[in-house]
Amino acid sequence: MSETTTYVREHKEERPVLAICYDFDKTLSPNDMQAQGYIQDTYGDDIGAFWNETNNLGTQNNMDQNLAYMYMMMEKARGKNLFTRKVLEDYGSRVKLYDGVDTWFDRVKKIGEANGVIVEHYIISSGLLEMIEGTAPARAGAFKKIYASSFFYDGTGVAIWPAQVVNYTNKTQFLFRIEKGVLDVNDPRVNDYFQPEELRVPFRNMVYIGDSQTDIPCMKLVNSYGGHSIGVYDPESGDKSKVIKMLGENRIKYFAPADYNEGGELERLLEMIIKRTAANEALEEVRFACERQMHE
Repeated sequence: MSETTTYVREHKEERPVLAICYDFDKTLSPNDMQAQGYIQDTYGDDIGAFWNETNNLGTQNNMDQNLAYMYMMMEKARGKNLFTRKVLEDYGSRVKLYDGVDTWFDRVKKIGEANGVIVEHYIISSGLLEMIEGTAPARAGAFKKIYASSFFYDGTGVAIWPAQVVNYTNKTQFLFRIEKGVLDVNDPRVNDYFQPEELRVPFRNMVYIGDSQTDIPCMKLVNSYGGHSIGVYDPESGDKSKVIKMLGENRIKYFAPADYNEGGELERLLEMIIKRTAANEALEEVRFACERQMHE
């Protein structure tokens, strides 16, 4: 790493910041992003067969499953379409989102503003950065940062190698980046120690929203430090089995249908968390002031 590389650190704000971190597939969208056009166009309509072949590739070669699916996407595109960022973004623009997602991010930010809290939205996903960037919320600037798997492109714009791979265990590093305000994936200060009062987003001011076992490391970490983890389930199927299991194992604190409409259960829950954040941070400021006086 060059010693001249300069990274920008985001510092603590005058108002408390609440970071809402989302998985993507089956959290903001009802299905895997790759299965909403890309797999069908390059592999065929048997989506299950694609994932089986991908999983077998990973298992047989001691290969990370996310690297396996990224390789398969590149391989199956050969001779059918150019595997470029633009192509992936175009497929991302076709990804279906749950009801209410299109207006959710602005609405929740406004609830935060009304309560003196800065609300920021982050994606932490094993899906593809390029596809997520093609979705309407990303194009509208809804997300402070998107952490997801991505590709490296050659001089002609064709993907030739993974640039970033996000799996369910390394997702947790991004929570520490958000906590400390060192958002660049290459910034080594993620390992630095900061005084509690210097942290931009303490874990108690984080919300992690996910749908399955792959989100458990992040959920558990957020829970352990006083934050809020929410399991969501498909409102159409009404299947709560995964979130009930996670609740029973103390992986999540709450669950709700993935209905992002105004006035829905999820919005009401976030409003309560925002109000609690405002009250908690006011008390924390009093505590910090008392500690400073003790050392004077």
